[in-house]
Amino acid sequence: MAYKIMIMGASYGSLLASKILFGGHSVHLICLPAEADLINAEGFRVRLPVRGRKEAIEIDSRKLPGKVTAGGTAGVNPADYDLVGLAMQEPQYRSPGVRELLDLVGKSRVPCMSIMNMPPLPYVRRIPGLDYEALKAAYTDPTVWDSFDPERLTLCSPDPQAIRPPDEKVNVLQVTLPTNFKVARFKDEKATAILRQLEKDIDAVRFDTPEGKIELPVKLRVYDGIFVPLAKWAMLLAGNYRCVTKDGMRTAQEAVHSDIETSRSVYNFVFDLSVRIGADPKDLVPFEKYAAAAQSLVRPASAARALSNGVPNIERADKLVQLIAKQKGLSHPVIDAGVALVDARLEANRKKATA
Repeated sequence: MAYKIMIMGASYGSLLASKILFGGHSVHLICLPAEADLINAEGFRVRLPVRGRKEAIEIDSRKLPGKVTAGGTAGVNPADYDLVGLAMQEPQYRSPGVRELLDLVGKSRVPCMSIMNMPPLPYVRRIPGLDYEALKAAYTDPTVWDSFDPERLTLCSPDPQAIRPPDEKVNVLQVTLPTNFKVARFKDEKATAILRQLEKDIDAVRFDTPEGKIELPVKLRVYDGIFVPLAKWAMLLAGNYRCVTKDGMRTAQEAVHSDIETSRSVYNFVFDLSVRIGADPKDLVPFEKYAAAAQSLVRPASAARALSNGVPNIERADKLVQLIAKQKGLSHPVIDAGVALVDARLEANRKKATA
């Protein structure tokens, strides 16, 4: 069966879309007018490194079985779709137009899969035993999630890393770390069946090359446990947010490996916190595996780049983890110092913006 899928966010969203289109499904990307015009005219390209090959594979959306379209937030009816993906960063959901469309998505009760580092507040409500009101402080605007039923929302871990090459058109995405998307099941079996079908379709993909058909990296993996996508928390706090420095930023590789014992301490603290709130250790990633992957992360994380570019809001998974730890009577000095540093950098950016 071919599904109709809407993805809010064409940058990172085009990576998942490229995989979905192989299965003959149609994808509508919500994005800025210039992006939409380009995608409607020329499709999009995703460049994907494949182990054992010197050159990256380029996926051209126009040559795939499924159909991609793009447009803005106006005049969209989420009820026309089988699944909605959220691939923007958390602060963007309060933007005019995006906010109203997100509200319609929640009210439509169409199954919704977030692909954000920051889990939407209704997803956090699926974790038992937390004071959800006290966690709202980590969100740019928690009210944008008010219309969502936690049972109709799931989380997909954005583990694959990708960038838009600065010297290319905005419809080109370069994958830098081709790992798998990990998604938690919905509470509803019919909604979960959509994810399992997409998983199966993506597994079956074989790409034509001069030397024959090859398997491509970046799969979709569906898990029964709700904590699997939250394995990213430990990575974010040990690596991504520690790219932020008082003077600017550093690469994720430097953040992790310049002081490996501090990185290990932060990582294991968040790992243990995840287990304490219900995660199965087998669903999480051991530090050694993450540290090995971090060797290839030779760019500062997006949060650090955004802060250096003067943005007034970024995703605050660091603050969310800090607040959850606090509810369990726990804290880590490096995490506390990191949260305070990001708070200060954001405050400086906001002052500069209003000066």
